[in-house]
Amino acid sequence: MSIKPKRFRAQPMTRLLEGTSAGSGDLGGLMRMARVIDRAQRHLREHLPEEVREHIFVGGYRQGKLTLITDRAVWMTWLRYEQPRLLQLLHQLPEFEAVLGLTFKVRPISPPKIPQRLARELSSRAADEISCCAADVDDPALKRSLERLAAHAEARDGTDESS
Repeated sequence: MSIKPKRFRAQPMTRLLEGTSAGSGDLGGLMRMARVIDRAQRHLREHLPEEVREHIFVGGYRQGKLTLITDRAVWMTWLRYEQPRLLQLLHQLPEFEAVLGLTFKVRPISPPKIPQRLARELSSRAADEISCCAADVDDPALKRSLERLAAHAEARDGTDESS
């Protein structure tokens, strides 16, 4: 068995993006579908009760079925009961007149993890050493940087230890 190298050439961005509004470029169909799904999302949210709006997301459209995603099972139960009304709402949009049904999925949304900030401490002794170095430096930019660095320890300690 031989492995044949693929002969794909890099394509210019203009070719990939050309006709994104008409959908003729390689990315055009994807961009068009993203706009259609966003429009469905906005349309549904305008007509959903206030307490449900932030829990329902349009996931995608495939083979005549639109996927709705919710973050909790309780909202999925509500969606099932409201399915006929939701289909009527979607049929108001010309792009979704052909929607035959809805698919529901529960995907809990976890909050983004904020990286812990490491507390960096600079002792007053270290600040004194940095200030002494700054006094001996001829380069004005480096001198300002060292003075700023030494000032952090002084501001944190609440004392003004200038040399």
